[in-house]
Amino acid sequence: MDLRHLKYFVAVAEELNIGRAAARLHISQPPLTRQIRALEEELGVDLFVRTPKGVELTQAGEMFRTEANNIRMLVEGAIDRVQRAGEGKLGRLDVGIFGSGIYGVIPELLEAFRTRLPGVSIVLHTMTKNEQIEGLRQRRITVGFNRMMPPLPDIGRELVTTERLLVAVHESHPLAGLAAVPFRALADHPLVLFPNVGRPSFIDKVIELCKQQGFEPQIAQEVGDAVTGIALVASGYGLSLIPESITSLQMPRVVYRPLADAPQATIDLSCLYRATDPSPLLRSFLGIVREYRDKWERRE
Repeated sequence: MDLRHLKYFVAVAEELNIGRAAARLHISQPPLTRQIRALEEELGVDLFVRTPKGVELTQAGEMFRTEANNIRMLVEGAIDRVQRAGEGKLGRLDVGIFGSGIYGVIPELLEAFRTRLPGVSIVLHTMTKNEQIEGLRQRRITVGFNRMMPPLPDIGRELVTTERLLVAVHESHPLAGLAAVPFRALADHPLVLFPNVGRPSFIDKVIELCKQQGFEPQIAQEVGDAVTGIALVASGYGLSLIPESITSLQMPRVVYRPLADAPQATIDLSCLYRATDPSPLLRSFLGIVREYRDKWERRE
């Protein structure tokens, strides 16, 4: 039995007339009659009783009509899901993120994607930069997000945004009273840096910026994530340079101030993916990334 037999049977069962069913199927009546007989022989039961006006369903035919309709709906649903998956509208997106990536930009991107393609489930995995690279190569994740990504021949990169850096400072600190903090003012104060994994990382970016300004930073602590770093600022351990998106993390006694004189104090955020991945789902996601980047650039 194939799906064509089911299609023919359902047409006859709904029309209860071979001629009308043949016209509906755009075939002649004799081939349709032969197909119905072949189906009855395969099942070993009579599905129809011939009458002067056409045909009527037997009890077995009534039962088979119910099952045939169920099968047809399952097949049509499967075809629809496969086609949507082929268009990148259905499936599962495994996303690698880093600790502070949960603030600001990435959640906005994922929400935009979920709104556009509600049939795609999103699963987040907190991973270091090296773990994301291996996860992509092993196909455990579809995309990753990270900063300061070195060029790799098998890993593609799509720039999401370039964020300016701000200073996180305790509200009682003298610099908290400034509208904007001169970069060199950081030379006189201890800094809390993060993350201390996945080097080169944002820590190395901050150290390099300090050297460009002509001083070696006073490093009070190197910690694993932004939350810990901001918590230490709240406890008076020092100042911290942060990407702008992290300002959505509000913590008592911590305020954020822009830098007054360091336009080069920025950090990238990129979406990573397998360079050879042809999946429509990835294409759909990268389309959302590009739309977001264009929107972000128009804000500037």
